[in-house]
Amino acid sequence: MNSRIKPWHKGLALTLPLMALLAGCNRGEKVEEPQTHAVATYASATWEALPAVSDEDLLAGFGAWRSACTRLKADATWGPTCAAAANVPQTAKAVRNFLKQNLDVFGLRSGDNSPNGLITGYYEPVYPGSLTQTAKANIPVYGVPDDMIIVSLDSIYPELKGKRLRGRLEGRVLKPYDDAAAIETKGVKAPVIAWLTDPMNLQFLQIQGSGRIRLDDGRQVRIGYADQNGHPYRPIGRWLVEQGELKKEDVTMGTISAWAKANPHRIPELLGSNPSYVFFNRNPDSNEGPRGSLNVPLTAGYSVAVDRKVIPLGSLLWLSTTRPDGSALNRPVAAQDTGGAIAGEVRADLFWGTGETAGQLAGDMKQQGQIWMLWPKGMALPQVPQVANAVTAAP
Repeated sequence: MNSRIKPWHKGLALTLPLMALLAGCNRGEKVEEPQTHAVATYASATWEALPAVSDEDLLAGFGAWRSACTRLKADATWGPTCAAAANVPQTAKAVRNFLKQNLDVFGLRSGDNSPNGLITGYYEPVYPGSLTQTAKANIPVYGVPDDMIIVSLDSIYPELKGKRLRGRLEGRVLKPYDDAAAIETKGVKAPVIAWLTDPMNLQFLQIQGSGRIRLDDGRQVRIGYADQNGHPYRPIGRWLVEQGELKKEDVTMGTISAWAKANPHRIPELLGSNPSYVFFNRNPDSNEGPRGSLNVPLTAGYSVAVDRKVIPLGSLLWLSTTRPDGSALNRPVAAQDTGGAIAGEVRADLFWGTGETAGQLAGDMKQQGQIWMLWPKGMALPQVPQVANAVTAAP
């Protein structure tokens, strides 16, 4: 999974200049500055506050985090800790001692100071398809469009670091790129990487951000996120709830798939409710997990996607939640990926692995949970964005 422009951040970027404009038209009346609060905060905690984990989970989570140290060795925050971690023996005692000596514990809190948040799951799907169009495999998986222009905004607005505009030139004017409904209807000027047999498989592939296509001869082609059309991600499950087709608490990948099979004539309407569209590239064949935003292979059960505005990529986290069956799930996990739906506050998406079993777990996971961030001693905590407080209208 990879990051996209989050709707709340885009709204803030538009709202603050508007506030300034209105303040300039007050005819001399005193205007109070808008009050803001952090979208998330970090509460100092003790090691004893962390839920107990098994030695097996401790070693696996630490190993998943350390696997990214090749990418973090030059990082100002994590580089020194990674260097020190290189020689830690793979024993639970040695790992616990290392963590306590080198890292401090901070509980993640939402804007209203709640420690609880949403923990979901994702996976690497395997779908039938073809490298050439056939009567059965006729749903294109597009690469990056030839005519899509990408503009980095931080060269002019440093506060928008990592944000990009995506569009198409019409004459000398940059217009928004087509939304998903337009792309589905009229296609796009892009290479076709492969062909799928089911439009819902393409939608789920875009949501997961990576996957494999199983060819008729048994070979599997790996594909991964390359770019996106610049439109905000809107969950298709939310549309089904708004239409009265599903109850909010019943929305899973399984119930969405079942609805689509029962209502094939409404699939274009369902898919069109999400204007976001993901483009892919073909990845090298490998038995490793898919690569996340940190460009390291994800570890099933121990890598998570996060909102990088709150949790920097490469961070070591302590997760406390439950599996879909209600059993406890407490373990250290590595922040190695991002995702368009993973935004704000106490939020994480746990990578479950590849194939149907992982897909069942990922599709059913919509649990409450808590997250602690293990942060290098002496390093400044991340600076999280500020958002405007709610304003109560005067009577």
